[in-house]
Amino acid sequence: MDNIFDVIDKGGRKVYLSKERWRHIRLFHTDVESQEEIMETLKNPDNIIINGREKVENFYKFFKYKSQNSKFLKVIVKFLNGEGFILSAHFARNIKWKERWVFIMMKKEIS
Repeated sequence: MDNIFDVIDKGGRKVYLSKERWRHIRLFHTDVESQEEIMETLKNPDNIIINGREKVENFYKFFKYKSQNSKFLKVIVKFLNGEGFILSAHFARNIKWKERWVFIMMKKEIS
């Protein structure tokens, strides 16, 4: 698989973005303009929410300079065998706090 980048997330795990997933993000989530925004979200998230039902981790970072109303970049990562791969990324107006989330790590807890 061709990867665009590998980055070490806040928890010290390797996460990669494939060319195919980057094409998906640029096609369906055009407000995500750069790979650097994704890397910054993974390295220094404001929140990480683990979705136990879907077995993914959602990394959130607030980008105040964005002109649109949706300023939280949400990067969705699936981890297998200690490595993560990005499924998607998009901007959201807020963080989704729902009952199905089984674990929440706030920024102060992951620093």
